[in-house]
Amino acid sequence: MAEPVEGRRSSAGRDEEAVRRFVERFALDLVAAGVPRMAARIFAAILVAEEGRRDAAELAESLRVSPAAVSGAVRYLTHRGLVAREREPGARRDHYRVHGDMWYQTVAHQDALLRQWERTLLDGIEAVGADSRAAGRLDETREFFEFFRLEMPALMERWRGRQAGRERTSGQGRAPSDPDERP
Repeated sequence: MAEPVEGRRSSAGRDEEAVRRFVERFALDLVAAGVPRMAARIFAAILVAEEGRRDAAELAESLRVSPAAVSGAVRYLTHRGLVAREREPGARRDHYRVHGDMWYQTVAHQDALLRQWERTLLDGIEAVGADSRAAGRLDETREFFEFFRLEMPALMERWRGRQAGRERTSGQGRAPSDPDERP
């Protein structure tokens, strides 16, 4: 793979150096949210792949990391359901792809986790004494998780409707909006 040159754009308008900077920036955002650094870099690199997938050698080369680092990161990402491993019939290499509805699936499957946290927090309230200030903090946390869990189905339904509308209008040049300019 040839080294990208600052400002060089592909025929599709892709600036490889800007893409490289984006991968590192988005990876840092994911790290701030708790994703391990290498997994975050791998995820971002797959996300920006024009074909929507990359193999381990492509990831190692583009990120300038060892194959072992790629292996550990994709193991983490596949275990978390953020990427899928696939192999074409007769091919020798695995490719890694970001699930099309990965964010939906990630959030939608939090119900069991949220219920577990609620149960654990109830145990904590009992442990610290229901009339204590600590119990108040624990209960507020439990109430937040309960609220989030109960609101999630309606939110996910709204997301599906939005995605359906997007599919109907895809290719019509709708530019993404700046999150700082929306409520």
